[in-house]
Amino acid sequence: MVDAAQFRRMAMALPGATEAPHFDRSAFRARVIFATLAADGLTANIRLTPEDQEFRCTAIPHAFAPVSGGWGRMGYTCVTLSAVTQDELASALDAAWRRATAKPSRPRRVP
Repeated sequence: MVDAAQFRRMAMALPGATEAPHFDRSAFRARVIFATLAADGLTANIRLTPEDQEFRCTAIPHAFAPVSGGWGRMGYTCVTLSAVTQDELASALDAAWRRATAKPSRPRRVP
């Protein structure tokens, strides 16, 4: 079980992470946003790849679920903090942080 304060410490411990308001949530960014924490501190959204999201939602369905709509189809995943262990959350945050800090691939120009 993880609470909002633990989530915040874990997210901020990742290299280059910063925290700022994002609508009604707190956003954690390293080049781009990799996670947000709900104002009530009960859930967080993390930015996974769709494949990683499918794996985590299948393996730990009581803790991970796709965000509804198009955001969820892109890999955005809701985490219920009271249902996730610190190790499970650390792994998911690390995956989201790695995705956020990866250099964007540039499309090939066709002459």
